[in-house]
Amino acid sequence: MPCRFTLTCECPEATARAARALAARLRPGDTVLLAGPVGAGKTHFARAAIQSLLRAPEDVPSPSYTLVQTYPGRWGEIWHADLYRLGEVSELVELGLEDAFETAITLVEWPDRLGGLTPPQALRIRFEAPDDDDLRILAFDWTDDKWPEKLEPVRHG
Repeated sequence: MPCRFTLTCECPEATARAARALAARLRPGDTVLLAGPVGAGKTHFARAAIQSLLRAPEDVPSPSYTLVQTYPGRWGEIWHADLYRLGEVSELVELGLEDAFETAITLVEWPDRLGGLTPPQALRIRFEAPDDDDLRILAFDWTDDKWPEKLEPVRHG
């Protein structure tokens, strides 16, 4: 049975706080799918989450052109994928993304490009950017029983 909640973030720092709160509970095998229009905050969220998980501070660029960036995290490898420029789903197999879903913490922007490779246990976050420049609305939904506990610090700030 799908579960859902919505979080309103009044500013970019509130979005980053939500990302860090979720990241603190992520472990290898957790996949977070980040959907929404260009400029809605997907990369900002992913960057804040990844930076909070790194063993040592480093720059976290958007993987728009490389499709995937990997990082050494405190609890294992972190994969950040931006599938906006993905040509075909077969490219995902070449990248090793399917294996990363099992062995790494994986954040995927533009998850609609995954097609049949979408992990059913993933957390989905839909980003909306209403007319206000800084306001973001994040809609979280999931079916796997592991997510309510992992989302507790996000829900209750």
